[in-house]
This record gives sequence, structure tokens and C-alpha cells, in this order.
Amino acid sequence: MNSQEIQQMIFEFIGGLGIFLFGIKAMGEGLQKSAGDRLRDILDKLTTNPIMGVIAGIIVTALIQSSSGTTVITVGLVSAGFMTLRQAIGVIMGANIGTTITAFIIGFDVGAYALPIIAVGSFLIFFFKKKRVNFLGQVVFGFGALFLGLELMSSGMKPLREFTIFQDLMINLGENSLLGVLVGTIFTVIVQSSSATIGVLQGLYSDHLLELNAALPVLFGDNIGTTITAILASIGASNAAKRAALSHVMFNIIGSTIFLLFLGPFTQFVEFLQSSFDLNEKMTIAFAHGAFNISNTFIQVPFIGVLAYIVTKIIPQDDSVIDYKVKQLDPNFIEQSPSIALGAAKSEIIRMGELAVKGLEETKNYLTTGKSVHAEMALQLEDAINNLDHKITDYLIKLSTTELLEHESDLHSTLMDSIRDIERIGDHFENIVELVEFQINNKIKLSEFAMNDIEEMFDLAISTVTEVIDALETNDKEKAKSVFRKEDEIDQLERKYRKQHIIRVNDGICSGQAGIVFVDVIINLERIGDHSVNIAEHILGVKESE
Repeated sequence: MNSQEIQQMIFEFIGGLGIFLFGIKAMGEGLQKSAGDRLRDILDKLTTNPIMGVIAGIIVTALIQSSSGTTVITVGLVSAGFMTLRQAIGVIMGANIGTTITAFIIGFDVGAYALPIIAVGSFLIFFFKKKRVNFLGQVVFGFGALFLGLELMSSGMKPLREFTIFQDLMINLGENSLLGVLVGTIFTVIVQSSSATIGVLQGLYSDHLLELNAALPVLFGDNIGTTITAILASIGASNAAKRAALSHVMFNIIGSTIFLLFLGPFTQFVEFLQSSFDLNEKMTIAFAHGAFNISNTFIQVPFIGVLAYIVTKIIPQDDSVIDYKVKQLDPNFIEQSPSIALGAAKSEIIRMGELAVKGLEETKNYLTTGKSVHAEMALQLEDAINNLDHKITDYLIKLSTTELLEHESDLHSTLMDSIRDIERIGDHFENIVELVEFQINNKIKLSEFAMNDIEEMFDLAISTVTEVIDALETNDKEKAKSVFRKEDEIDQLERKYRKQHIIRVNDGICSGQAGIVFVDVIINLERIGDHSVNIAEHILGVKESE
């Protein structure tokens, strides 16, 4: 084989791998968009116990075609406090089952029709205006690209049988199971997609370049390697997120160890499935992948508590993760005791306000340090505020249909108005996070004067929001009046700093882009002050309700 043929083989393989990965991504995004932005809701509602968590993991992974994607979402939810570690472990187990769907899709070998499938997908994307049709086109296009990539990879791998080194490696894989696990793990760590590496494995087995007893350990390694994405997602995140990532690693390592110990019987079982259902080679690997992950889940589900205990001992530090789910909004209160229902709603709104304060603090930390961990936490807090906003607002709307006393009706109006203002505060610190991100990405330098001005205004805004939330909690009129004074000061600082910054830009101390970032940040801080005053006005306009 000459150098030109070797080059063609390499190009076909890496090009096919790239098209395959793009196809998986396009298909997953299309399915996700078709389903709407409901993935977190699915995880939120279906994780009441470990078994439901497994089901949720399967559903979400089937929608986005990526166990890594589901795991990353789960790590984020654990980090934000939306999900406990035990619930997360169930979801991760389910994700491992859900990802086997891709292997089954590949098992239906329709590579000969890849190009017309891509054509149909492109037609749906470019010649229709309806979003749903476009999303369907994206799914179809991704489906076709997946098979085109497989065909190219298969074409690139076929000449490998001529290489003595490759023949020796395949023999060694058959004789040394641990080597097979290592190869599968390393390849998946590099590619960061177990679906891709399983697809390559299906191609190798289909072209008779690999025996079944050598392919199965590589499959186990693929499942271990896919945990690297969760590990990367947990870097810099909370300890709870690190525990979720570690549980993913341990789950797959434990499962692979068990199946390696019983490799002989498992191989015989897969051969039995192959002969019983007359499976082709690619579908045989798909069934083996499914059997491994389903069996591994059934084996380990009863020990979720033990797994959670172990990872908690390994990563023992407590980082006081806040549970962002509503805690007190019992629907029974609405009919039985509207007064208690109002008190419960108020408590949740106060908690929502406290999250807004934390979000502002994290945003300021991001501005001053540039560390992305603060940006991620701020955005998670804003997401939590939005979640509470929806849940509390729905509860208050239901409560409005009951007969309320006059002072209860006044409090109800105060809470409805206040919740909108707190949600808007979250939007504004999210805007600031995006501005800081823009500043960092574009290497925009703010002068020391500008940074000092922003920090001073930030401290005042945080103090104002903190005071108004305290005033809302205690119905303290004096604190509410103090908020007005602080908001006046914020307005004065905004006008003063804006003029000073224009002078700095004119003098060349700050660039024009820095001027835009600076002005937009202080405008958002000024509007945070406005929303604090709105809440204070609601407090001062309400009769004593306690």
C-alpha cells in the first residue's frame, strides 16, 4: 500500500468520523428543538425516585442522542440544587440505556440511502418556513449524515486488514480483555462520543476485522470513556456536581469489571441473541451494548444509596447546595386556608429574592475575577429564579380564585407585583454576565477608574436589593423608605459615572468598546435599583397583614 492510499484511508476515516459526529449532533438538536425546551422539566418531574430517574434519563437521552449531553445537564442540575445526588445517579444510569438507541439505529444498515436521506433533510430545512418542518429536516439530515459518515469510516477501515500491526493488535485484543477496555476508553476520551466509538466498533465487527470476544471489552471501554464529558463538566463546579460525575465513572467502571469477570458467559449470551434473532453484525453489537447497559443498571439500581454514600465519602466537603424547588406551595392550602397559602407563597418569594442577591454577588465576582465558575453560578441562579417565578405565579393565580379578606387581597397584589420585579432583577444580572463575557472574549480593557465605579455601584445595588427583600419579609416600612434613598443614590451615581466615563473615552483612557460595556453595566444596575423601589412601593401601599 503506497502513501497515497494510506492518505486516502486516513482521510476517509477522519472525514467520516467528522460527518458522523455532525450527524449525531444535528439529529439530537433537531429532536431537542422539536420537543421544545422541556428537557429540564422532564428531569425535574420524573426524578421523584431512582427508578423514575432511570426512566427520565432514558427519555432525555433518546431525545438528544447523547448520554454525555444528559449527564452534563444532570451535573448542572445537581450543581444548581434542582436534583439530589441519588436522583442524579438514577438519571445517569438511564442515560447509559438511552444512548444504546444510536447503536440500534446504526444496526439498520441503510448506508446505501444516506445521500437521498440527506437530500430530503436539506429540502425540509431550506424550502419550508415552518420551524417544526425545519427541525424535522434537521433530524432527517442528521440521520443521513450519520450513515454517510459510517460508510466513509467503513471504507477507510477496510484496508487495515492488510497491515500486520493491525492484525497483531486485533489478536492481542482477543487474548487480552483489559487491553480492549483500555483501547475503547482512550478512543472515546479522544472523540468524546461513545455513539461514535460504538459505530466504529460496529464497522470493525461488520467487516470481520474483529472477533466478538475482542469487540465486547472494547465496548465496555467505550462506556468508561464517555464519562470524561461529565468529569470536564464538573471541573470548577460544586462538590455536588463532582459527586455526580464521580458516580458516573464508578457506575461504568463497576459494570465493566463485573462483565469482564463474566466475559465468557456474556459472549455466549450475545452469540445466542445473534443466532436466535438472525442479527447482522452491526445489530449484534447494538444488542450487546443494550444488554450490557440494561443489565448493569438492574444490577446497580438497588445500590444507588451505597454508591451515593461512597462518592460522598470520597468528596466529603459540604458546599451547602440550595434546593431551588418550591418547598411550601401545598395546593391543599388554597382551598382549606388561603391565609396559610399566602404565607407559604410569601416565604417562597423571599427565598427567590435571596437567590437574586446571591446572583448579584456571583455576577460581581465574575466581573472582578473573570472566573467562569461565577458566571455559571449566576446563570444557574437566574434559571432558578425563573423556575420559582413560574411555580409561585401559578400558585398565586389559583389562589386569586378563592375568597380573600381585604388585607389578604392587598398582600396577594403585593406578592404578584413583587415576584415580577425580582424576576426582572435576575434578567438584569444575566445581562451583566453576558456583557462581562463579551468583554473577556473581545479582550476589552476597562480602566481602573471604571472598575472602581462599577464596583461601588454594584455594592450599592446589592445592598438595596438585600434591604428591600428584608423589608418585604418583615413588612418593615422604614426599610422600604430607606430603599428609596438608596435608589436615588444609584440614579445619581449612574448619571455621574456616565459623564465621567465619556470624559475618559474622549481622553483615550478607555476605548469606545469599553465605554459601551461600562454604560450598559451601570444602566442594568440602575434598573435593578428601579425594581427594588417598585417592591418598596408595594410594601408601603399595603396595610399591615401580620
